[in-house]
Amino acid sequence: MSWLDAFGWFGSAFVIYSLLQARMLRFRVLNSVACSLLALYNGLLAVWPMVAMNLALVAINTYFIVGLIRDRRNANAYAVLSVAGNDAFLRHFLTVEADDITRFFPGFQGMDAAGERTAYLILKGYETAGVVIVKDAGAGLAIVEVDYVTPKYRDFTPGEFVYRRSGLFVERGFTRIHTLAGVDGDYYGRLGFARVADHWEATVP
Repeated sequence: MSWLDAFGWFGSAFVIYSLLQARMLRFRVLNSVACSLLALYNGLLAVWPMVAMNLALVAINTYFIVGLIRDRRNANAYAVLSVAGNDAFLRHFLTVEADDITRFFPGFQGMDAAGERTAYLILKGYETAGVVIVKDAGAGLAIVEVDYVTPKYRDFTPGEFVYRRSGLFVERGFTRIHTLAGVDGDYYGRLGFARVADHWEATVP
Protein backbone atom coordinates (compact mmCIF):
# COMPACT_ATOMS: atom_id res chain seq x y z
CA MET A 1 0.00 0.00 0.00
CA SER A 2 1.38 3.40 -0.97
CA TRP A 3 1.41 6.41 1.33
CA LEU A 4 -1.33 7.96 -0.81
CA ASP A 5 -3.60 4.94 -0.33
CA ALA A 6 -2.92 5.02 3.40
CA PHE A 7 -3.76 8.73 3.46
CA GLY A 8 -7.06 8.06 1.70
CA TRP A 9 -8.00 5.28 4.10
CA PHE A 10 -7.12 7.50 7.04
CA GLY A 11 -9.32 10.31 5.70
CA SER A 12 -12.23 7.92 5.20
CA ALA A 13 -11.82 6.49 8.70
CA PHE A 14 -11.75 10.03 10.09
CA VAL A 15 -15.07 10.79 8.39
CA ILE A 16 -16.62 7.74 10.07
CA TYR A 17 -15.14 8.77 13.43
CA SER A 18 -16.61 12.27 13.09
CA LEU A 19 -20.07 10.83 12.45
CA LEU A 20 -19.91 8.98 15.78
CA GLN A 21 -19.76 12.23 17.76
CA ALA A 22 -22.84 13.09 19.79
CA ARG A 23 -21.78 16.68 20.47
CA MET A 24 -22.80 19.08 17.71
CA LEU A 25 -19.75 21.35 17.75
CA ARG A 26 -17.26 18.50 17.98
CA PHE A 27 -18.99 16.71 15.10
CA ARG A 28 -18.86 19.79 12.85
CA VAL A 29 -15.19 20.50 13.62
CA LEU A 30 -14.00 16.91 13.15
CA ASN A 31 -16.09 16.44 10.03
CA SER A 32 -14.56 19.60 8.55
CA VAL A 33 -11.07 18.24 9.20
CA ALA A 34 -12.00 14.88 7.67
CA CYS A 35 -13.51 16.49 4.56
CA SER A 36 -10.43 18.68 4.17
CA LEU A 37 -8.23 15.58 4.22
CA LEU A 38 -10.38 13.88 1.60
CA ALA A 39 -10.39 17.02 -0.55
CA LEU A 40 -6.60 16.98 -0.51
CA TYR A 41 -6.50 13.25 -1.23
CA ASN A 42 -8.83 13.54 -4.21
CA GLY A 43 -6.95 16.60 -5.41
CA LEU A 44 -3.73 14.57 -5.53
CA LEU A 45 -5.63 12.01 -7.61
CA ALA A 46 -7.20 14.76 -9.77
CA VAL A 47 -10.72 13.53 -8.92
CA TRP A 48 -12.21 17.00 -9.09
CA PRO A 49 -15.90 16.20 -8.46
CA MET A 50 -14.95 14.66 -5.12
CA VAL A 51 -12.73 17.64 -4.34
CA ALA A 52 -15.66 19.98 -5.00
CA MET A 53 -18.02 17.91 -2.85
CA ASN A 54 -15.68 17.78 0.12
CA LEU A 55 -14.89 21.49 -0.08
CA ALA A 56 -18.63 22.19 -0.17
CA LEU A 57 -19.04 20.09 2.98
CA VAL A 58 -16.26 22.05 4.67
CA ALA A 59 -18.06 25.30 3.78
CA ILE A 60 -21.37 23.96 5.15
CA ASN A 61 -19.72 22.82 8.37
CA THR A 62 -18.00 26.19 8.75
CA TYR A 63 -21.34 27.97 8.40
CA PHE A 64 -22.86 25.89 11.20
CA ILE A 65 -19.73 26.16 13.39
CA VAL A 66 -19.92 29.96 13.24
CA GLY A 67 -23.60 29.81 14.24
CA LEU A 68 -22.94 27.40 17.10
CA ILE A 69 -20.12 29.53 18.50
CA ARG A 70 -22.24 32.66 18.18
CA ASP A 71 -25.03 30.99 20.21
CA ARG A 72 -22.62 29.69 22.84
CA ARG A 73 -22.88 32.82 25.01
CA ASN A 74 -26.11 34.18 23.57
CA ALA A 75 -28.76 34.25 26.29
CA ASN A 76 -31.47 34.52 23.64
CA ALA A 77 -30.45 31.18 22.13
CA TYR A 78 -31.93 29.28 25.08
CA ALA A 79 -35.14 29.47 27.07
CA VAL A 80 -35.37 28.50 30.73
CA LEU A 81 -38.63 26.99 31.93
CA SER A 82 -39.31 26.62 35.65
CA VAL A 83 -41.33 23.49 36.43
CA ALA A 84 -42.58 21.83 39.59
CA GLY A 85 -41.04 18.63 40.87
CA ASN A 86 -44.06 16.59 39.84
CA ASP A 87 -44.10 17.87 36.25
CA ALA A 88 -44.80 14.92 33.91
CA PHE A 89 -42.31 15.93 31.21
CA LEU A 90 -39.58 16.56 33.78
CA ARG A 91 -40.02 13.07 35.20
CA HIS A 92 -39.95 11.59 31.70
CA PHE A 93 -36.72 13.45 30.92
CA LEU A 94 -35.11 12.30 34.17
CA THR A 95 -36.11 8.71 33.41
CA VAL A 96 -34.69 8.79 29.88
CA GLU A 97 -31.41 10.37 31.04
CA ALA A 98 -31.25 8.52 34.38
CA ASP A 99 -28.04 6.56 33.74
CA ASP A 100 -26.11 9.60 32.51
CA ILE A 101 -27.39 11.82 35.32
CA THR A 102 -26.40 9.21 37.91
CA ARG A 103 -22.92 9.05 36.40
CA PHE A 104 -22.36 12.79 36.88
CA PHE A 105 -24.50 13.31 40.00
CA PRO A 106 -24.42 10.08 42.02
CA GLY A 107 -25.79 11.87 45.09
CA PHE A 108 -29.08 12.80 43.42
CA GLN A 109 -31.84 10.65 44.88
CA GLY A 110 -34.69 11.79 42.66
CA MET A 111 -37.52 14.26 42.91
CA ASP A 112 -39.28 12.18 45.57
CA ALA A 113 -36.45 12.46 48.10
CA ALA A 114 -37.05 14.53 51.23
CA GLY A 115 -37.15 18.27 50.64
CA GLU A 116 -38.88 20.61 48.20
CA ARG A 117 -37.28 20.85 44.76
CA THR A 118 -37.58 23.12 41.76
CA ALA A 119 -36.39 22.20 38.28
CA TYR A 120 -35.36 24.49 35.45
CA LEU A 121 -35.54 22.95 31.99
CA ILE A 122 -33.18 24.54 29.45
CA LEU A 123 -34.70 24.58 25.98
CA LYS A 124 -33.12 25.13 22.59
CA GLY A 125 -36.12 25.69 20.37
CA TYR A 126 -38.30 22.65 21.01
CA GLU A 127 -35.40 20.49 22.24
CA THR A 128 -34.53 19.99 25.90
CA ALA A 129 -30.83 20.76 26.27
CA GLY A 130 -30.56 20.15 29.99
CA VAL A 131 -31.97 20.57 33.46
CA VAL A 132 -30.93 22.26 36.70
CA ILE A 133 -32.54 20.94 39.89
CA VAL A 134 -32.28 22.85 43.15
CA LYS A 135 -33.36 21.83 46.64
CA ASP A 136 -34.89 24.33 49.03
CA ALA A 137 -32.74 23.99 52.14
CA GLY A 138 -34.59 26.75 53.98
CA ALA A 139 -33.47 30.23 55.06
CA GLY A 140 -33.26 31.30 51.39
CA LEU A 141 -30.67 28.66 50.48
CA ALA A 142 -30.89 26.76 47.16
CA ILE A 143 -28.68 23.69 46.83
CA VAL A 144 -27.90 22.65 43.26
CA GLU A 145 -28.34 18.88 43.12
CA VAL A 146 -28.26 18.46 39.34
CA ASP A 147 -26.82 20.67 36.59
CA TYR A 148 -27.10 18.31 33.64
CA VAL A 149 -26.69 18.91 29.91
CA THR A 150 -27.47 16.32 27.23
CA PRO A 151 -24.48 15.09 25.16
CA LYS A 152 -25.60 17.03 22.08
CA TYR A 153 -25.24 20.36 23.90
CA ARG A 154 -22.36 19.50 26.22
CA ASP A 155 -19.94 21.82 24.39
CA PHE A 156 -22.08 24.84 25.29
CA THR A 157 -22.91 24.57 29.05
CA PRO A 158 -26.42 26.02 28.61
CA GLY A 159 -27.10 25.49 32.31
CA GLU A 160 -25.25 28.72 33.04
CA PHE A 161 -28.22 30.69 31.68
CA VAL A 162 -30.23 29.53 34.69
CA TYR A 163 -27.82 31.29 37.06
CA ARG A 164 -27.59 34.40 34.89
CA ARG A 165 -31.33 34.97 35.22
CA SER A 166 -31.44 35.72 38.93
CA GLY A 167 -35.18 36.33 38.80
CA LEU A 168 -35.69 32.58 38.60
CA PHE A 169 -34.29 32.27 42.12
CA VAL A 170 -35.71 35.51 43.51
CA GLU A 171 -39.25 34.44 42.69
CA ARG A 172 -38.72 31.32 44.82
CA GLY A 173 -37.37 33.35 47.74
CA PHE A 174 -33.76 32.20 47.35
CA THR A 175 -30.94 34.54 48.34
CA ARG A 176 -28.00 32.11 48.20
CA ILE A 177 -26.99 29.22 45.93
CA HIS A 178 -24.73 26.36 47.02
CA THR A 179 -23.39 23.47 44.98
CA LEU A 180 -22.77 19.97 46.25
CA ALA A 181 -19.22 19.05 47.24
CA GLY A 182 -16.70 18.06 44.59
CA VAL A 183 -18.27 19.69 41.52
CA ASP A 184 -16.43 21.25 38.56
CA GLY A 185 -14.76 24.35 39.94
CA ASP A 186 -13.81 25.82 36.59
CA TYR A 187 -17.44 25.87 35.48
CA TYR A 188 -18.83 27.53 38.59
CA GLY A 189 -15.85 29.82 38.93
CA ARG A 190 -16.63 31.26 35.49
CA LEU A 191 -20.19 31.92 36.63
CA GLY A 192 -19.07 34.07 39.56
CA PHE A 193 -19.39 31.46 42.32
CA ALA A 194 -16.87 31.61 45.17
CA ARG A 195 -15.10 28.60 46.64
CA VAL A 196 -16.14 27.95 50.25
CA ALA A 197 -14.72 24.85 51.94
CA ASP A 198 -15.68 21.86 49.76
CA HIS A 199 -18.38 23.55 47.67
CA TRP A 200 -19.13 26.69 45.64
CA GLU A 201 -21.63 29.36 46.49
CA ALA A 202 -23.09 32.58 45.12
CA THR A 203 -25.40 35.32 46.29
CA VAL A 204 -28.57 35.91 44.31
CA PRO A 205 -28.52 39.55 43.09
